[in-house]
Amino acid sequence: MLHIDILTVLPDLLKGPFDHSILKRAQQKKLVEVEIHNIRDYTTDKHHSTDDYQFGGGAGMVMMIEPIDNCLKHLKSKRTYDEIIYMTPDGERLNQQISNQLSMKGNIAILCGHYKGVDERVRQHFITREISVGDYVLSGGELPAAVVVDSIVRLIPGVIGDETSALFDSFQDNLLAPPVYTRPENYTGWKVPEVLLSGHFKNIEEWRHNEAMERTKNRRPDLLKE
Repeated sequence: MLHIDILTVLPDLLKGPFDHSILKRAQQKKLVEVEIHNIRDYTTDKHHSTDDYQFGGGAGMVMMIEPIDNCLKHLKSKRTYDEIIYMTPDGERLNQQISNQLSMKGNIAILCGHYKGVDERVRQHFITREISVGDYVLSGGELPAAVVVDSIVRLIPGVIGDETSALFDSFQDNLLAPPVYTRPENYTGWKVPEVLLSGHFKNIEEWRHNEAMERTKNRRPDLLKE
């Protein structure tokens, strides 16, 4: 079973994404366990401070190393981590290949950044991987952490009803997914392509591949170069 620990100063922000749909069912099936840890619980001052002004001056507060270290020490006393991930805009950009790799791990910890970021010593001494969900800045790492967890968990065998479904998602083979259709076959004159109704598996697969190639060529030609 995959175990994921998330370290954050805003635990309530993360409760919603894990209480619904696929992520909820995966936890109920004991295929994944997600625990959310409030970094404020690991502070040593009465105000439960987790941030302070940055040395050298400048705008924005910085998350302190001590409460993060305390939290990680507590967690490491219970399990050994394959990856300790820091969500940050300057990390490697999340893609399907990274999600595939992480889905095969046993224990993962994810640190959610906040304020101006974390003390650089956290990144130097504790973090094994830094991940970004895009070239933009959010208020904190909680939403990106939820994105990463969702992208990982859906790949675990048994999480999705039809396990082959995830294998044909966009980006699995560096192609965007082809168009999909369902009932009715004809809606106000807009018809489903005949090949999908033919029952001819080889022709359907060929059509899907060609459509995926064309869609990728038009929308994400950079993927074909890769």
